[in-house]
Amino acid sequence: MGRPARHDTDSLLDAAVRLVETGGPRALTVAAVAREAGGPSGSVYHRFAGRPALAAALWLRTVARFQAGFLAALAAGAPAEAARHVVAWCRQHPGEGRILLYGAADFDRDAWSEEDRASLDRMNGAVIAALRALGGDFDKVVLALVDLPAALVRRHLRAGGGIPARAEDLAAETAVLVLETCL
Repeated sequence: MGRPARHDTDSLLDAAVRLVETGGPRALTVAAVAREAGGPSGSVYHRFAGRPALAAALWLRTVARFQAGFLAALAAGAPAEAARHVVAWCRQHPGEGRILLYGAADFDRDAWSEEDRASLDRMNGAVIAALRALGGDFDKVVLALVDLPAALVRRHLRAGGGIPARAEDLAAETAVLVLETCL
């Protein structure tokens, strides 16, 4: 029986979050993740074929974690809660929130495997379908539930400060006001 892995996938991705949080996507290298995790590069290469696979795994895990609550709020028929979720999730996960301020292209999406690109397309497709299911002017729905809440957290996350306590309420209230004009 072999010894248990000291550096599992999640611990390596957690190290990657810390690197990107402080240095942006360019700070994400196999060697840097190994150093941050306190292990050899081989531990990273054992789980990820290289930087593109590592970047894809980091992006996909972050998006999946974020979208779970967002989609749950939409499925429950509570779009204002979806806007609130954007802020609350970023408050609870500031490192991953900073990652989401970038785009998949910043994590070399074009170099990902076809499987990873297809996974992201499916994930994003689920959100688009849920937003479209609300009806109304799609652009206003996206503005209310995606763009405005993201803008609300962006300045605080980029400045390294905390998100104000009132931010969730502001996101929800603004979403309601915008959605009233289009639903």
